[in-house]
Amino acid sequence: MNGPTAGRAGPPAREAAGPPAGRAVAPPGATVRDRTEDDLADCVRILAEVHVGDGYPVNWPERPGTWLTPASALGAWVAEVDGRPAGHVGLCRAAEGDLAPVVWSERTGRSVESAAVVGRLFVAPGARARGIGGLLVGRAVREARRHGLHPVLDVVASDTAAAALYERLGWERLATVEQLWGPDRRVSVHCYAAPATPSGRSAGRAGAPTP
Repeated sequence: MNGPTAGRAGPPAREAAGPPAGRAVAPPGATVRDRTEDDLADCVRILAEVHVGDGYPVNWPERPGTWLTPASALGAWVAEVDGRPAGHVGLCRAAEGDLAPVVWSERTGRSVESAAVVGRLFVAPGARARGIGGLLVGRAVREARRHGLHPVLDVVASDTAAAALYERLGWERLATVEQLWGPDRRVSVHCYAAPATPSGRSAGRAGAPTP
């Protein structure tokens, strides 16, 4: 979805430096599980805290629970710390207006439909610097690969903390694109693709060489 409330990854910001080679290790007391309907109220509450503190999403959605559950969703997960929700991530099929799948497709020669978009990513302010963001990204990546899709995402260029997290996890910045978010507002957006699978092959198509 195009615009400032699109499904781009938000600020798992200010995560502490973690393990190399794109792997995230669960911090003590932290787990990631499938999101349920019972989690939505907590997720909306955390999203509101992130919106106030970090400006994500840029425009508060009229129905935040619906915004967290787009029609193209392949899955959504919550992180818990000591049994309490502390973060969220979603995975969607590529939709109209998504930048990263298009850039990835142009780079690799594969179809836009071969990508899956990691988004709706945020971590509660009080749960940061524990590796929660990396843990959530890792869960979404595994699900994308289970579907035979290659994970991609985009993030506003001004969110340097989030960009640093993705690069620490081994994601490749494919391009920086200008996107129109309103009649008089252009925003720079970084487009990222996940690293190759451990076999050295991209998840975009079985047997295809790594881009």
